[in-house]
Amino acid sequence: MNPETQGRDAAAAFRGDHHLGAQPLGDLVALIEQTTGIDVAVLDVGPDEHGLTMRDPGRDAVMIAVARTWHPMRQRSTLAHELAHVVFEDWTEVPETASNSPREQRANAFARHLLVPGEGVRATVGAVPASFSQLSKVVQLFGVSPAMASIAMHAAGVISEDTKREWVPLPTRAVAAQFGWSDHYESLQQLSHRTRAPQKLLARLVAGYVENVVSAQTIATVRGQPVEQVMQQLSAERITPKPRTVAWTDLPDVEPIDWDGEGQESVL
Repeated sequence: MNPETQGRDAAAAFRGDHHLGAQPLGDLVALIEQTTGIDVAVLDVGPDEHGLTMRDPGRDAVMIAVARTWHPMRQRSTLAHELAHVVFEDWTEVPETASNSPREQRANAFARHLLVPGEGVRATVGAVPASFSQLSKVVQLFGVSPAMASIAMHAAGVISEDTKREWVPLPTRAVAAQFGWSDHYESLQQLSHRTRAPQKLLARLVAGYVENVVSAQTIATVRGQPVEQVMQQLSAERITPKPRTVAWTDLPDVEPIDWDGEGQESVL
């Protein structure tokens, strides 16, 4: 079975297992965390780094990390690509760096079929062949780049090979501007350019804050925000530390102690 078929079948199985149908997917970070139970973080990293999947064999813990970026569609495809490595358990193999390796081709196919399945494309487009405005609709609804949308639309049989080649190089910003959804695209940019801590980690930290064992500064550091802002947010949601209590008890009876060895006794 070739990488394209493996990726397509795995993406369809993932959607089926989690009752996702063929509709556009929303917040991928939350989706991955909720469906797989693994942690996902959006980090401030180097310009040439997009994402990676890490596994701690000692704790059998897996984490996905992606870069914050002004390119929201690319971040979504990176998240879906890294999810493929989780689904196929690629961390058990020898690491590969070549972008055209079978493993990477399989992850790319998984990401494309997960984000923009053929059934969803055909239901969205309707009339065949699809028009340029329908490309914009697929890009906006499914949250993918024109390149990924064009490849998916061609695979779904709604555009020709020539049309795919024409649309693949288009930047998302240009499509959004032409069809009136620049404001929407800019809001997506703001979200994708923010760092984001794993949800389970933050939930544990907030629980510790309530129990007075985690400081607001720790939460602020993890969230990358000023501590004053975090404290205001927590207070506004009525999340406050429990009062510190000290359990006082009566001093137990003890034997007299001779401190100086000369009969001068004192009792604690």
